[in-house]
Amino acid sequence: MKLVKLSLTSMLAVTMLFTSCQTTAPTTSGTGDTSTTTGNRTDTSTTGQEKTGMNKTTKGGIIGAGSGAVVGGIIGNRMGNTAAGAIIGAAVGGATGAVIGRRMDKQAEELEKSMENAKIERVGEAIRINFDSGILFAVNSAELSAKAKKDIDGLVATLQKYEGTNIIIEGHTDNTGSRELNQGLSERRAQSVANYARTKGVDASRMQAKGYAFDQPIADNTTAEGRSQNRRVEVIIIASEELKKAAESGEIK
Repeated sequence: MKLVKLSLTSMLAVTMLFTSCQTTAPTTSGTGDTSTTTGNRTDTSTTGQEKTGMNKTTKGGIIGAGSGAVVGGIIGNRMGNTAAGAIIGAAVGGATGAVIGRRMDKQAEELEKSMENAKIERVGEAIRINFDSGILFAVNSAELSAKAKKDIDGLVATLQKYEGTNIIIEGHTDNTGSRELNQGLSERRAQSVANYARTKGVDASRMQAKGYAFDQPIADNTTAEGRSQNRRVEVIIIASEELKKAAESGEIK
């Protein structure tokens, strides 16, 4: 399996380039998700894709202590404070960041083993998990499938084992249908993941659920393949302030 290595500096460059040229113009016809279902699985025409692996720990010095919050704030303003802004904004860099990165490496490796239907990616001092919404939900639905619950169970197990992290859950749609429909759907889907994790023992104070409708595409909404990629739920795991302090003080190695 080929490993994806994405440092915070390369992520910043790609993000700024992407946000400068992306379009979010909606298509008002239709009723939200346009994929079709067969049995218990939503066919999004993306089966057979190879799961992307995890990168190594981003070592100290890529983003100095304190500067991550500034850079993250810039990206956050441009992207609605979503994944890229959260990851970069939470970074501390230096030796403290390296300690956090090693801890995230271990957690990501366990997630890779326990979550069969999600893409696990190590980015900087964080972990990003990308769920294809077709695996999580039926068309135009926010009710989690049995397969989705199994993967989220794996996520919950690692969250309980590795305390000291905050979790941001983001719902995203394609641009088929109205903004009102897609905004509500994206919010309900993100909240469904958070609610299920909470019933399994994850403290609600660690989680934040947000919906972004079709405002944050990762692919071309003019193609069926692109729309299927844009229908997703992302989970971002970042270090809490308590974990940062423990890493800085040498309490954790």
